[in-house]
Amino acid sequence: MRKVAALLLVFAPLPALAHGADDVARAIADDDPAALAAALGHGPNAAALANAELDFGETPLARAVETQDPALVDALLKAGAKTDHADALGVTPLLLACERGNGAIVSALVAAGAPVDQSNADAVTPLAMCARFADAEAVRALLARGAAVDSTDVRGQTPLMWAASAGRLDAVSALLAAGAQVNRETPTGFTPLFFALASGKAAAASALIAAGADVRHRGPENTSALQMALYQKDWAAAEELVRQGGGDVSELDREGRRPLHVAAAAGQGALVSALLERGAEVDALSGPSKITWVTEANFGMPPPPVQPTTALMAAAKAGQAEMMWQLVRAGANEHFVDGAGANLVLAAAQGRNAAALELAIELAGDANAADKDKTTALHMLAAGPFFPELPAMLRVLAAHGARADIPNARGKTALQVLTDGLATVQAAFHEVYPDKPSTSEALTH
Repeated sequence: MRKVAALLLVFAPLPALAHGADDVARAIADDDPAALAAALGHGPNAAALANAELDFGETPLARAVETQDPALVDALLKAGAKTDHADALGVTPLLLACERGNGAIVSALVAAGAPVDQSNADAVTPLAMCARFADAEAVRALLARGAAVDSTDVRGQTPLMWAASAGRLDAVSALLAAGAQVNRETPTGFTPLFFALASGKAAAASALIAAGADVRHRGPENTSALQMALYQKDWAAAEELVRQGGGDVSELDREGRRPLHVAAAAGQGALVSALLERGAEVDALSGPSKITWVTEANFGMPPPPVQPTTALMAAAKAGQAEMMWQLVRAGANEHFVDGAGANLVLAAAQGRNAAALELAIELAGDANAADKDKTTALHMLAAGPFFPELPAMLRVLAAHGARADIPNARGKTALQVLTDGLATVQAAFHEVYPDKPSTSEALTH
């Protein structure tokens, strides 16, 4: 009988604890620090309530972190909440706080003794998580408590790489100041600089370069730092890399383009200047990519081969009139014709910019130039979609004597091609060529 009574004494408080845990969870859900303090109380059950296990192994402290309210976290810590409890996924309150990004909560947990190197199932540490998602205050708090600055996760990524991947300049600077290895490399060949370039944040890349990042390192697919910057359209970083000697300024990328082609097509005049100053050949041709493409049925196919062309042609095709002028002043050949017979005028006809087309005709002459298929600029515009600059481009061609009655290799004039086109394109065409017969009349003659 005494034994049964003892058991009753041991288990009698459990219903009260369960009820109290519900009150704690409700106060956190309501983001009510006063209600939470009342639910926890000040007696011997406060610590038990603060550490009650909720769904999926979560604790009240973790839920409080989710609210991003430091007052809730403070109340639980004062009640004796444990900072090292991981949920079913191996996530501790500190890891969660770093992911949510509140520096004050991170600092409070660290001050309360949260293990700074307790990682999750993927070996991601709080420092790595904070480096990507939290502010510099949180990163510095972890470093001050001795967090391992060069810890690696299962992918071989360090906290510096996590910071660089998000372009977090403040975190990058704090980690570099703490001695993080600037040229650490993952098994796949990424360095912190490559992560920064992939983020598109030039400031982070610049900080790494200033700290001694190897600008000549080659990453996956033998990619140079310069190519990575160009892939990400990080023009400021690309210009800095060019001036730092980071990469071959004439190298072909995965699409067979040289850096000058990419910069000219993007309208990046400062980068074009930097490339030319570093020795890029103004008329160097694009060519077959040296990248071995890995293709799968659900991944797609590598880009089709294109005719070797110059940066000037690339600028014209992109409608970049200012870049065209810049390249011509640098000595580009305005009379280049590619293997398909297309010249500067035909390239500019694809650029959707009247100023670029006007310049192309002035430079290369003959608004009726045709490629090997006898396709003229008017054929191209008649067969294409409507866009805002179309009427202006048609007026440019008309002003320079472009004729709509020249047959292509299939025997069709631009007027006849127009019959299969959009009504908006037909309307724009006939506004510029009002003296031409309608498309139906053209086909009957």
